[in-house]
Amino acid sequence: MPKVKMPRKSTLVDMTAMCDVAFLLLTFFMLATKFKPDEPVTVVTPSSINTKLLPDSDVIMLTVDKDGRVFFSMDGQPKRQQLIQDLNSQYKLGLTDKEMNNFIIGASVGTEIKNLKSYLSMKPEERKKAGLEVGIPSDSANNEVAVWIEYARSAQGGNPRLQYCVKADNQTPYPKIKDILDTFKEKKIQKLNLVTNLEAPPPGTAAAEARDEH
Repeated sequence: MPKVKMPRKSTLVDMTAMCDVAFLLLTFFMLATKFKPDEPVTVVTPSSINTKLLPDSDVIMLTVDKDGRVFFSMDGQPKRQQLIQDLNSQYKLGLTDKEMNNFIIGASVGTEIKNLKSYLSMKPEERKKAGLEVGIPSDSANNEVAVWIEYARSAQGGNPRLQYCVKADNQTPYPKIKDILDTFKEKKIQKLNLVTNLEAPPPGTAAAEARDEH
């Protein structure tokens, strides 16, 4: 019997609709993504062999530059909103909605509380020109770092995942670091993370052997 030839069907798939969806998603993410604002100060952290990664959220961070200036930051816009509202109320700062919003969506803050209204009314480049980025006072006579920690902790509402981090330059004067550590101790905060750069462990050490096993 003669063989019956089956008609060939086209394997062509129309990808037009799929491409349209891909470009729509790409456009959406480009328009909706909010980039993290630039930090007002750059620090070169010391190196260590610790491999623990800094979490992306639930972090209160104190950054200390080589001149000893202290900057405060905390993630989470609702928590930042609660924090600035509490400070505004307690210290009668008279902040406008725009100034508070600048804090909510902004980066680190490094000025005295009495100058916070002027600080938040300016753009980042204007703050530097005005000489307002003097850092948050941390000495015993005027320890505003303690104030920021206390109000930030309150704004977190008992968050069990909250972590405290200190990111200091490797040239930061030790007395400044000691002031900050003493402040955490006074607040009965015993668990603290020091942010460092990762370096390779020395050969022959237990850390190097553990790394090689993985």
